[in-house]
Amino acid sequence: MPPEEEHRVQVHLDRLLAERGMTLSELATRVGVTVANLSILKNDRAKAIRFSTLTAICHELDCQPGDLLSVREDGP
Repeated sequence: MPPEEEHRVQVHLDRLLAERGMTLSELATRVGVTVANLSILKNDRAKAIRFSTLTAICHELDCQPGDLLSVREDGP
């Protein structure tokens, strides 16, 4: 994928946090990352995520990576 091409991965962190009654700040503390880094992920601005961070987020939210991430369909 060329660097200028936009990715189609969507992050569903807002929905999962709301379903669990958890704040972004609380998740950041539990996972051990900054609120700023989680905010980048939550707002679909992340270009990558470490597997260790993904694992920690999934552990704290009691979910699977597929619950957190999906690939947006390109429509006509």
